[in-house]
Amino acid sequence: MGEMRDSGSQNTAKRSILRKLLECLLGIRKAYNQPVPNLITKIFITHLHGDHFFGLPGLLCTISLQSGSIVSKQPIEIYGPVGLRDFIWRTMELSHTELVFHYVVHELVPTVDQCPAEELKEFTHVNRAGSPPKEEQGRTILLDSEENSYLLFDDEQFVVKAFRLFHRIPSFGFSVLEKKRPGKLNAQKLKDLGVPPGPAYGKLKNGISVVLENGVTISPQDVLKKPIVGRKICILGDCSGVVGDEGVKLCFEADLLIHEATLDDTQMDKAKEHGHSTPQMAATFAKMCRAKRLVLTHFSQRYKPVALAKEGETDGTAELKKQAESVLDLQEVTLAEDFMVISIPIKK
Repeated sequence: MGEMRDSGSQNTAKRSILRKLLECLLGIRKAYNQPVPNLITKIFITHLHGDHFFGLPGLLCTISLQSGSIVSKQPIEIYGPVGLRDFIWRTMELSHTELVFHYVVHELVPTVDQCPAEELKEFTHVNRAGSPPKEEQGRTILLDSEENSYLLFDDEQFVVKAFRLFHRIPSFGFSVLEKKRPGKLNAQKLKDLGVPPGPAYGKLKNGISVVLENGVTISPQDVLKKPIVGRKICILGDCSGVVGDEGVKLCFEADLLIHEATLDDTQMDKAKEHGHSTPQMAATFAKMCRAKRLVLTHFSQRYKPVALAKEGETDGTAELKKQAESVLDLQEVTLAEDFMVISIPIKK
């Protein structure tokens, strides 16, 4: 799992959104030393296969139990394909679960070309008598026909979009883009313009114009260097490819690209048949995107982890790593492990 980290603790907390970008497995809370409630404000589900979302009700219950008397005023926001809202509602209803916090489910409406026609299901038949007391009204998010993607949220720090993938059932990828930060103050320009050190520096750094004693107005663009480009992390759900070209655009020059590689390259036909990818397929996509770092994940159980493989064996995950690196001109590829944390330094 990727994590955007700054050097300052306050900024670290603000910019750790990838700690919140989760495929929910019941034991995921063990990955953190801090209490779960302090970390999770948003949850993203790529697709509705059991190994990717059956743990969500358990995770919500864990958050509720660990919250104690500290209840956030902001609801936990959950994003995922159509059908997710009904699943959560039914599990909460059947288990008589009463969460101490509010949550909201935003559903992404897939298009017909995201899976085989016979696998695309309509959820208009769902008949609910009511909503759980802690569920707030969420959005139904349609594909933006111009952008060819789904805008999930856009705040002062991040823009998160979803893009379409092809799998046995509709699947999505997520792009998390950190917005540009103001550039550094140009000390020489400040001096030349007669801006005195002090509060005026802070205002200009924060994008606020200041008026000097002589009546001259100094705008931030007069004294700031070029904005600092933000970091980008992209995570793809299970897939045998992207639908349309927006996935490549959204993942272009990603600092970290996480892509599944269920089977090795000799099993490519089988992988595609089941809506999955191989290392070559993942690396080819990463190369198209000019991704700076590729992380492979979602390996079939037939491949032994590096720690368990014997010397000379070619049926382990190390072979998957080699196959991907051969496409990327020997650029190092990372094999994902449970609870792995990858730090992405802030750009300066």
